[in-house]
Amino acid sequence: MTGAALIECARLTKDYGVLRALDGVSLDIRSGEIHALVGENGAGKSTCLGLIGGRIAPTGGSVTIDGKVLKASPRASREAGVASVHQELTIVPHLSAQANVFLARPEGRLGVLSEARMRAQYVALCERFGVPAHPDVPAGRLSVAGQQILEVLRAVGSGARAVLFDEPTSALGPSERAALISLIRDLKAQRVAIAFVSHNLDEVTELADRVTVFRDGRVTRQFERGSFTKQDLIVAMVGDELAARPKESAAKPVPAAEEPVLQVRGLGIRNRALHDVSFDLRRGEILGIAGLVGSGRTSLLSALAGAQLYARGQLTVDGRRARHWPRTPAEARRLGLSLLPEDRKRQGLVLTRSAGENVMLANLRDAATAGVISTARLRALAARASTPFGFDSARLTTIARNLSGGNQQKLMLARWASARPKVLLVDEPTRGIDVGAKADILQYLEQLARDGMSVIVVSSEIEEVLAISDRILVMAKGAKVAELDNRSRDMTVNDILPIAFGVTQVQ
Repeated sequence: MTGAALIECARLTKDYGVLRALDGVSLDIRSGEIHALVGENGAGKSTCLGLIGGRIAPTGGSVTIDGKVLKASPRASREAGVASVHQELTIVPHLSAQANVFLARPEGRLGVLSEARMRAQYVALCERFGVPAHPDVPAGRLSVAGQQILEVLRAVGSGARAVLFDEPTSALGPSERAALISLIRDLKAQRVAIAFVSHNLDEVTELADRVTVFRDGRVTRQFERGSFTKQDLIVAMVGDELAARPKESAAKPVPAAEEPVLQVRGLGIRNRALHDVSFDLRRGEILGIAGLVGSGRTSLLSALAGAQLYARGQLTVDGRRARHWPRTPAEARRLGLSLLPEDRKRQGLVLTRSAGENVMLANLRDAATAGVISTARLRALAARASTPFGFDSARLTTIARNLSGGNQQKLMLARWASARPKVLLVDEPTRGIDVGAKADILQYLEQLARDGMSVIVVSSEIEEVLAISDRILVMAKGAKVAELDNRSRDMTVNDILPIAFGVTQVQ
């Protein structure tokens, strides 16, 4: 039996500039209830949790806890009894497991820590939930599930009456997942209110007492336990009825007139973020990678870019088999694979340097004579590379951090168009870019493919993958679950989403 509503969200709205991430969302979370929030990538689920947890301030509407309006701050949320367990853990790896549980609330008097009191409370918490204690083990040595359990113990130890989970099992193996789910059920039994975001619909049907479905920042449906199937949830997410029978792939084989530019066989990562992924890529082809959060999309791209130390598999580029899987981005670049990363500000650009320098970053030798860079030649080459992408050459002296997101992305496209890798790996090409610039970026990627470059694109927006991809790999739980032909561009989200969720099997 669930209790009264502990948390109530009333007409919550959140705007990021012209983008409305949440639009008039109302829901409640009850004591002793597991309430699942589901929807496509970008539907507004995590934004809603962020508003409840105080990390995000609403543009409109309110969150009340026990009838009191919540101020938009993590501290106010914690003081009201709400704790959050994020995908990105807040563990300090070099501190002990016990110390991590008591972060921000150490036990002691007059500024002196009481190790004995903290040890007793820590052991009692572990016994309460039936988990191993290991108080002195550095948290960094624990598994991901062990670290998540520390986060939960920290939340409960602080007296939390509600715990918010954002994709809690996306990075866990079967045994770790079982341990965390057992702990969540124990929390429910102790009358704690639980909200969790998950793309694992089996997990949702197994755990949830209620399900709220998000679509385009709005709530489309709410279901009580036992009143829905996985297909009901997907229909609520995408808005269109799906065929009741399994859908067979209508993909036609890609013409094999020429040797693939890229062949990947048996790609895996030691922690099973990826396992046994194989595919080919041909010259001038755009291969889209679709999947949900935690499906392995970005892990696949970073492995190809040489940024996954424990990646293993067979890689062949232009008919030449690599001696081993690339272990660094420099090795991947020598093979002809270059990455346009999702986080352009931290991984793609040198924000303190000029636009022109960022364009030529991969080809500085072309602007140099006897090791000395010619500023005039650098600007001329940067202008030649960036003008086709709609970048104003008069702005090549502008410091990169002062440019819009769209212009920053154009700089990286110009860089790799100039460097001419055999394969361009593109992660979330339109993230944080306004609507007009998004269309431009996608057109530029298509132009690179027409010019003969092979492109692999990862995007959390399935519509974006459908718009530009010749073929689509659908990923789920670290594996390739489907390979679909999209050259006719007649596929829809309804063809992809059920496969990603595991509802439809491709024959």
